Amino acid sequence: MKFTAQQIAGILEGTVVGDPNIEVSKLAKIEEGTKGSLTFLANPKYKPYIYTTKSSITIVNSNFEPEEALNTTLIKVEDAYGAFTKLLEYYNQIKLNKSGIEQPSFISDSAKIGDDIYIGAFTYVGDNVKLGSNVKIFPNSYIGDNVTIGDNTIVFSGGKIYSDCLIGTNCVINSGAIIGADGFGFAPNEKGEYSKVPQIGNVILEDYVDIGAGTTIDRATLGSTIIRRGVKLDNQIQIAHNVEIGKNTVIAAQTGIAGSTKIGENCQIGGQVGIVGHITIGNNVKIQAQSGIGRHVKDNEVLQGSPALTYGDYNKSYVYFKNLPKIVKNINEIEKKVNGNN
Repeated sequence: MKFTAQQIAGILEGTVVGDPNIEVSKLAKIEEGTKGSLTFLANPKYKPYIYTTKSSITIVNSNFEPEEALNTTLIKVEDAYGAFTKLLEYYNQIKLNKSGIEQPSFISDSAKIGDDIYIGAFTYVGDNVKLGSNVKIFPNSYIGDNVTIGDNTIVFSGGKIYSDCLIGTNCVINSGAIIGADGFGFAPNEKGEYSKVPQIGNVILEDYVDIGAGTTIDRATLGSTIIRRGVKLDNQIQIAHNVEIGKNTVIAAQTGIAGSTKIGENCQIGGQVGIVGHITIGNNVKIQAQSGIGRHVKDNEVLQGSPALTYGDYNKSYVYFKNLPKIVKNINEIEKKVNGNN
């Protein structure tokens, strides 16, 4: 799809300097632009590229004045970076603007489907499923029995939502994510053998939740595993049974959270963090990457290390750790002197 500079300026409430009828059909970095592409200039260190870019249109701040001849049409706006972000969102909406039901796919007769739906080929939609309006389910996805998915939610290719799970509005579930797999529950007997404990709960995702590719969220043993409104989970995260994550918390890739742990609101958790089960982590907590959390955490703590220390204590301890060989050497020399005097 092609857009003219005038059309784009209308979307961004900007002003065209150059050819208003020039067309673009793709986006590019300013240093990699080609004919027919649109780019932007916001960071001053990239300013030299505007004189060499081959992009047909460049979005700039309204106070930009060229010092050399340009080969690109300008669209002047108040905030070039913000305007380009708005355009990316618009572009993404167009790219994902699919509708209809592709074949082959299976949709149970008891499923209820809203308006403006998209269901991709080779998708399975089970009994008593409820899909809201403008839901998009891309090919090769699985929606189990009794699942509810709210308006404007997207399930990308290969997403799996097991039975009885509840998905809110405006959620994004990326490829390969699994919502509602069995929790890791096994009971040993006197022979040391393990029997599976049935997991009969579900998973609840509230509104505006994003789930990364390959992330798994286990169903509760009883009750619900709950991901609150606005939570953002990166790729390849493991959320165990009966975990609860407070609203607007963000978690980076490869973090694992064991069963029944409760995480507060507005937390920031780095990649490869390990969190034990049955603990409570407060609100506004920050946990640095690769930390191991084995205790309850109060509001507003900043933690690092394994086992994790407060951020300040960790940095002080690390200074000693780096100097440990020198400290040991000094201790050995002192011991020699003491022993020599004896």
